[in-house]
Amino acid sequence: MMPKNAALILAAGKGTRMHSDKPKVLQTMLGEPMLASVLAALRPVFAEDVWIVTGHKAEMVQAAFPDASFVLQKQQLGTGHALIQALPALTKAGCTHLLVVNGDAPLLSESLVRQFLAEAVGADLAFATIELDNPGAYGRVVRQGDDVRAIVEAKDYDPALYGPPTNEVNAGMYYCALDAVESLLPRINNANKSGEYYITDLVGLAVAEKYNVLGVRCGRDDGLMGVNSPQELERMEETLRERRVRDLLASGVIIHAAASVRVGLLAEVEPGAELTGPCEIYGHSRILRGASVASHCVIRDSVVSNGAQIRSFSHLEGAQVGDDALVGPYARLRSGAVLEAQSHVGNFVELKKARLGRGAKANHLSYLGDADVGAGSNIGAGTITCNYDGKNKHVTKIGQRAFIGSNTALVAPVSVGDDALVGAGSVITVDVPAGELGIARGKQKNLPRRKN
Repeated sequence: MMPKNAALILAAGKGTRMHSDKPKVLQTMLGEPMLASVLAALRPVFAEDVWIVTGHKAEMVQAAFPDASFVLQKQQLGTGHALIQALPALTKAGCTHLLVVNGDAPLLSESLVRQFLAEAVGADLAFATIELDNPGAYGRVVRQGDDVRAIVEAKDYDPALYGPPTNEVNAGMYYCALDAVESLLPRINNANKSGEYYITDLVGLAVAEKYNVLGVRCGRDDGLMGVNSPQELERMEETLRERRVRDLLASGVIIHAAASVRVGLLAEVEPGAELTGPCEIYGHSRILRGASVASHCVIRDSVVSNGAQIRSFSHLEGAQVGDDALVGPYARLRSGAVLEAQSHVGNFVELKKARLGRGAKANHLSYLGDADVGAGSNIGAGTITCNYDGKNKHVTKIGQRAFIGSNTALVAPVSVGDDALVGAGSVITVDVPAGELGIARGKQKNLPRRKN
């Protein structure tokens, strides 16, 4: 049988020290759950052969990653127990070798994974080690000469048995042959201070059985460090932010005030795009070559096309901005907002499920919801589409080259035809045909001013 590699992410823990109702792996970093960072490092290597062990509030983790494969650990009895729960699914999938990582290691990178796998080739059981000035609660690596003898959890470490502890600790990443692991797992026990079944116990058992055990020294690489507290979460998020910005700069993105630019792991910024901090770009956003994002903008799950400008203090979520379009300052584009090429949305304008055709403009103080605006049309200041009747949403259609006067209310469902004009201050409840003028306002009266 051809060898088949798979990966297993341990994500069943509660994360008590985070003081949060969410599972630890769902704590966010750069706008995404930290588990997303681990998946991003593994999927280029293992494709679909990645499993996630869930336990505490498993339904929340599964809902956050609906395209992933899961194994349920109903009782959280330790990392060794998690591996036992996963073995049937892995065996059924034909996996022969397994990489095991922790779900709370958000700095893990694809390059580190590939490097570790290259070093672990030929071992029955390999694990990564790092050097720490303050090892804290990390499991200690016990060696005899250069050969690994065991991993001992910090709380169970007895210098009388193992000698003075070194600063080499277990980094929580393992690579193993499943046939070797299957023979050893029944022999691990929970006779320790935590009462848990540790995956680390496999090391000592494998050594005793003369398996080829390898401790891969990874120096002081922080890519394997776990998150256990809000303070560690903040430090790692900043490290991840700096890494993202550094990579973008190296690729050719122009970044001003880089120390305050935040770009999520799933977002794409093309070389030749320009960002100015502070700004935040999250989700599956794409900022294309030639586009610019000014300071104090937040963009999520949106596309900003070539030459488009997002001016300061604008918020985009689920929006599409076409070539050479202008947005803001102080604009809000909500889900379903589409700006075609060379269209303008100005200050204090909000769009939701609305399309502005090529060259259309809504330059100030307007709300366009459930609307379709044709090419070249102009939306005057203070215009609103009255799209909600208390139960249902209705659509407003505005044709090409139409002119909507200031302070107009368009009561949907309603349409304004091509080249039509709507007088300022109108409340439009009836369709305005193409080329006609629509006015709906009370007749002005001028009365003598009362004098005191």
